[in-house]
Amino acid sequence: MVKITFVEHDGSRTEVDAPVGQSLMRAATYGEVPGISADCGGNCACGTCRVYVPEQWRSCFANPSSSEKDMIDYWNDQTDGVRLACQTKVNEAMDGMILNLPEDQHY
Repeated sequence: MVKITFVEHDGSRTEVDAPVGQSLMRAATYGEVPGISADCGGNCACGTCRVYVPEQWRSCFANPSSSEKDMIDYWNDQTDGVRLACQTKVNEAMDGMILNLPEDQHY
Protein backbone atom coordinates (compact mmCIF):
# COMPACT_ATOMS: atom_id res chain seq x y z
CA MET A 1 0.00 0.00 0.00
CA VAL A 2 1.05 3.56 -0.74
CA LYS A 3 0.19 6.44 1.61
CA ILE A 4 -1.12 9.55 -0.14
CA THR A 5 -2.36 12.70 1.57
CA PHE A 6 -5.02 14.89 -0.02
CA VAL A 7 -5.15 18.48 1.24
CA GLU A 8 -8.41 20.38 0.87
CA HIS A 9 -8.44 24.06 -0.04
CA ASP A 10 -9.20 24.88 3.61
CA GLY A 11 -6.11 22.93 4.76
CA SER A 12 -7.87 19.84 6.10
CA ARG A 13 -6.04 16.65 5.26
CA THR A 14 -7.15 13.10 4.47
CA GLU A 15 -4.56 10.33 4.31
CA VAL A 16 -5.43 7.24 2.30
CA ASP A 17 -3.77 3.88 1.73
CA ALA A 18 -3.87 3.01 -1.96
CA PRO A 19 -2.87 -0.19 -3.69
CA VAL A 20 -0.36 0.10 -6.52
CA GLY A 21 -2.19 0.13 -9.85
CA GLN A 22 -5.40 1.72 -8.56
CA SER A 23 -6.30 5.14 -9.95
CA LEU A 24 -5.72 8.13 -7.68
CA MET A 25 -9.40 8.94 -8.09
CA ARG A 26 -10.47 5.52 -6.77
CA ALA A 27 -8.01 5.82 -3.89
CA ALA A 28 -9.55 9.20 -3.02
CA THR A 29 -13.17 8.10 -3.32
CA TYR A 30 -12.60 4.84 -1.41
CA GLY A 31 -10.72 6.88 1.19
CA GLU A 32 -13.69 9.28 1.44
CA VAL A 33 -11.71 12.37 0.44
CA PRO A 34 -14.43 15.06 0.47
CA GLY A 35 -12.79 17.26 -2.19
CA ILE A 36 -12.88 14.64 -4.97
CA SER A 37 -16.32 14.51 -6.60
CA ALA A 38 -15.47 12.11 -9.47
CA ASP A 39 -18.91 12.63 -11.00
CA CYS A 40 -18.17 10.58 -14.15
CA GLY A 41 -16.75 7.61 -12.27
CA GLY A 42 -13.27 7.90 -13.74
CA ASN A 43 -14.02 8.21 -17.45
CA CYS A 44 -12.17 11.51 -18.02
CA ALA A 45 -15.50 13.16 -18.81
CA CYS A 46 -16.09 15.64 -15.98
CA GLY A 47 -12.86 16.99 -14.46
CA THR A 48 -14.20 16.79 -10.91
CA CYS A 49 -11.17 14.83 -9.68
CA ARG A 50 -8.59 17.54 -10.30
CA VAL A 51 -5.52 17.51 -8.09
CA TYR A 52 -2.57 19.86 -7.89
CA VAL A 53 0.71 18.00 -7.87
CA PRO A 54 3.64 19.76 -6.17
CA GLU A 55 6.73 19.95 -8.36
CA GLN A 56 8.71 17.39 -6.35
CA TRP A 57 6.07 14.70 -7.11
CA ARG A 58 5.45 15.40 -10.81
CA SER A 59 8.03 12.86 -12.00
CA CYS A 60 5.74 10.11 -10.59
CA PHE A 61 3.17 10.91 -13.27
CA ALA A 62 3.17 9.96 -16.95
CA ASN A 63 2.57 12.74 -19.44
CA PRO A 64 -1.13 13.66 -19.69
CA SER A 65 -3.14 12.20 -22.57
CA SER A 66 -4.86 14.49 -25.04
CA SER A 67 -8.25 13.74 -23.41
CA GLU A 68 -6.87 14.71 -19.98
CA LYS A 69 -5.46 17.93 -21.42
CA ASP A 70 -8.81 18.68 -23.10
CA MET A 71 -10.72 18.21 -19.84
CA ILE A 72 -8.30 20.44 -17.92
CA ASP A 73 -8.64 23.04 -20.69
CA TYR A 74 -12.43 22.78 -20.41
CA TRP A 75 -12.14 23.83 -16.76
CA ASN A 76 -9.71 26.57 -17.76
CA ASP A 77 -7.57 25.53 -14.80
CA GLN A 78 -4.18 27.17 -15.20
CA THR A 79 -2.80 25.99 -11.85
CA ASP A 80 0.71 24.54 -12.00
CA GLY A 81 0.71 20.78 -11.70
CA VAL A 82 -3.02 20.28 -12.34
CA ARG A 83 -3.89 16.68 -13.22
CA LEU A 84 -6.95 14.46 -13.25
CA ALA A 85 -6.77 11.81 -10.55
CA CYS A 86 -8.80 9.39 -12.68
CA GLN A 87 -6.07 9.33 -15.31
CA THR A 88 -3.17 8.42 -13.01
CA LYS A 89 -2.40 5.02 -11.53
CA VAL A 90 -0.82 4.79 -8.10
CA ASN A 91 2.79 3.64 -8.17
CA GLU A 92 5.34 2.90 -5.45
CA ALA A 93 7.19 6.19 -6.05
CA MET A 94 4.08 8.03 -4.79
CA ASP A 95 4.44 6.76 -1.22
CA GLY A 96 4.19 9.81 1.06
CA MET A 97 2.92 12.10 -1.70
CA ILE A 98 0.85 15.14 -0.78
CA LEU A 99 -1.70 16.42 -3.31
CA ASN A 100 -3.62 19.67 -3.07
CA LEU A 101 -7.23 20.05 -4.13
CA PRO A 102 -9.01 22.98 -5.79
CA GLU A 103 -11.47 25.13 -3.90
CA ASP A 104 -14.38 23.73 -5.91
CA GLN A 105 -14.87 20.74 -8.24
CA HIS A 106 -18.52 21.37 -9.13
CA TYR A 107 -19.97 22.60 -12.39
